[in-house]
Amino acid sequence: MISTDTRMAATLKLLKPLRYRAFCNPFTYSATQSVACWNMRSCTWRKGQDSPENSLCHPAKKVNICSTSASGRILTISSTLPSLEVSRASASKASTLKPGSPRAMRVDEEDVETFDSFEDPRVFLQLRPEYQLHSYNRSETCQPLSVSEGELILHKVTVYQDNLQPQIIADYFCKLSSLPAEQHPVLLSSASFALLCQLSVKNINLFDAPDLISILKAFVSLGIPHSHSMLDVFETKFCHKVWEMSLDQLLLVADLWRYLGRRVPRFLKIFFSYLNLHWKELSLSQLIHLIYIIGESRQAPQDLMKKLESLILKYIDLISLEEVGTICLGFFKSSSSLSEFVMRKMGDLACADMQHLSSYALVNILKMFRFTHVDHVNFMKQFGQIAPQRIPSLGVQGVMHLTLACSALRILDEGVMNAVAASLPPRVAYCRSKDVAKILWSFGTLNYKPPNAEEFYSSLINEIHRKMPEFNRYPEHLLTCLLGLAFSEYFPVELIDFALSPGFVRLAQERSKFEVTKELYTLDGTVGIECPDYRGNRLSSHLQQKALEMLWNLARKDMNSKPEFLEALFLLETMLGGPQYVKHHMILPHTRSSDLEVQLDVNMKPLPFNREATPTEDVAKLRLKHVGISLTDDLMNQLLKGKSRGHLQGETESDSGQQPMKLEEKAAIPMGSSLCNTADRLEAMEMAGLCPPACRQAPQVKLAIQLTNKNQYCYGSRDLLGLHNMKRRQLNQLGYHVVELSHWEWLPLLKRTRLEKLAFLHEKVFTSAL
Repeated sequence: MISTDTRMAATLKLLKPLRYRAFCNPFTYSATQSVACWNMRSCTWRKGQDSPENSLCHPAKKVNICSTSASGRILTISSTLPSLEVSRASASKASTLKPGSPRAMRVDEEDVETFDSFEDPRVFLQLRPEYQLHSYNRSETCQPLSVSEGELILHKVTVYQDNLQPQIIADYFCKLSSLPAEQHPVLLSSASFALLCQLSVKNINLFDAPDLISILKAFVSLGIPHSHSMLDVFETKFCHKVWEMSLDQLLLVADLWRYLGRRVPRFLKIFFSYLNLHWKELSLSQLIHLIYIIGESRQAPQDLMKKLESLILKYIDLISLEEVGTICLGFFKSSSSLSEFVMRKMGDLACADMQHLSSYALVNILKMFRFTHVDHVNFMKQFGQIAPQRIPSLGVQGVMHLTLACSALRILDEGVMNAVAASLPPRVAYCRSKDVAKILWSFGTLNYKPPNAEEFYSSLINEIHRKMPEFNRYPEHLLTCLLGLAFSEYFPVELIDFALSPGFVRLAQERSKFEVTKELYTLDGTVGIECPDYRGNRLSSHLQQKALEMLWNLARKDMNSKPEFLEALFLLETMLGGPQYVKHHMILPHTRSSDLEVQLDVNMKPLPFNREATPTEDVAKLRLKHVGISLTDDLMNQLLKGKSRGHLQGETESDSGQQPMKLEEKAAIPMGSSLCNTADRLEAMEMAGLCPPACRQAPQVKLAIQLTNKNQYCYGSRDLLGLHNMKRRQLNQLGYHVVELSHWEWLPLLKRTRLEKLAFLHEKVFTSAL
């Protein structure tokens, strides 16, 4: 063991949290619930990486670095350089866990759930020898150093401290980092090593770039804490050196900071500025490595990302399958989009040999397809063929991402969903709150119940109960769970009562980084309709009103921007007799979309129930889309006489390809005025005459007319997604007849004649009422 001067050594604390592989839920609620295996070759959760919510690794205990004393003597390196301390007790613990220990063997038993969130994303660095030029490799160190040689170096530091040259200081760091790993904690407790660190800070301006890089490598090997203030000095110096270094050196420095677990936004900002001028010089390996660094740092200047996208296209034929996964993960983590063209190119690459694509890379590619909403049909088809076999050997985080990608892309593959549902119950304990939430949301969104639905849902609901402390930390996840369950017609009353309690509502609004008012309102409204016997907490009237206004403003703005909706609204008013017979509003505001309501009496005649409608309302303000035609007196006379109307509309439609009506506050044309009535009323009378006498004997009917779009259905099918299916279910419970103006029927009709559109609407309205 390296001898240390006990008079100068400090109270010893462990500097470096030991690295480990975690295989259970990272959100443990007590130390006794933590299940982890310490492994010096695996990952440590670090400040600057994902929070525990997004990482499978358990967070290491916080380490406090402070000045140390022994025998009344204080060792102070500098005002900005706290001394390095290592606990002898912790150091001894570091060497007690052997590969054959029970905890280590347990990792082997649970290897499916083993995921190294630090090392696994770096696997691509082994694919090409060029990566070694600009990345850190733990196996490449200086020549191994014996304990006696280490003692000699520390002795020289103490004796010759005033005469050590910068290059000698850098060389000492390199050599000391080559001591056996079990000696590192003891080395870091040495007063002589603390003095060497002080000398490096004192001489910081005398080091050249290679020396600085060598010292930073030593810091990584020795496990200097990422929060140590000494590193601030080195980061500042590297910022000054950016424009003097090569691309390989800059990437290596960025990689070392990443490996150290320290965020360096100042350095990266300058580095990215450098790259904006030199991006065309990036080689393939440099490009892939840079994208990895950008993703891990979560920093992404968009102008640079666009340039990198063009380089991806340049190298597209040389990129390997695993590198495709690295590119996707880097862009995904930095919230940077890729064009549909590039995504399709990378999807084609993956399709060419998907059998040999690792599951890790497959998940990362799916993340990017989800982020960009690109529907690569061939990729998803091949994914559906290989995923069921891979899911049992995939960790629950990977399973969650696969499932979430399917729901985001609206792709319902029963084979994939059944494999997920079958594999999850036995290992549900490994799920984080986020995993439970996203999986329930995905199944609910796709409106799919697997064959083992009862086992699947009961296991997840039970896990929600077990993870309530975690859901208190991430309240938005509980709301996501409950909404996903509601889509699937599961209503765990105790959990709903808790989620709508004033305390949790307040907690969700304060802690969540998302706006959760809409989610709370949707849950509350759903419970009010589908759980008539529910007597638990409900949302306050104030929050209900706030959510109602928010959702109505969004829905009205959305629908009034769609020409196909405005055409349907205008023709319905024309057919039924005016705006008082049709009401555009949200029948079920909590379902987040609006409807056109029509009411018929017992004789199947429309009722003028919309008392809010007046000729000056926005809903009645429509005009012909401008196509370069001047409104002359002659043309106005023709319109008033009902002539040339069909010709004018046909010309407008053929020119624009869409219906020509839109809401506008200027040039309003009252629907009841003679300008629009003459021809319209004649056609309406013709249509009204088509209603059979038997219709008049039917009871009073309330119709909810819905103009749908493709995003409300599973991809390539006519199966409604969960939210929209739930809305129709609730409308039926309230006594409404849902009339669907489907996009596959209505959109092609926009180019047909006015009479054809009216005939279609008449059939929909009056036939649905039967």
